[in-house]
Amino acid sequence: MTRNQVFARDGYRCVYCGEIFPAEELTVDHVQPRVRGGDRSGGNLVTACRGCNTLKGHRKLADFLSAEPVARKNFFALATAVWPRHLRAVEEQLARRDAKHARRRDLGR
Repeated sequence: MTRNQVFARDGYRCVYCGEIFPAEELTVDHVQPRVRGGDRSGGNLVTACRGCNTLKGHRKLADFLSAEPVARKNFFALATAVWPRHLRAVEEQLARRDAKHARRRDLGR
């Protein structure tokens, strides 16, 4: 898919903040980074505004979504074209991260 096809598919809406932008203010983000085995297929690409993509930086998607509750909610509502296997992987990583934080919180009491 081309960048413009990804943007059009996603309605020119950032899957993290939920806002609609002109194409020149958008970027394509890989759900599973290419350095971690991700590909350039449409099921691994989402639309992100420059601000959200900069905020995410080089963090793993689960790390970013864990730190940004609004982005987490929007991602699962708006990233409808992402491959189910990628969504499951992110959900599993978030569940492990959430459980780890809950254990730490419980131990701190």
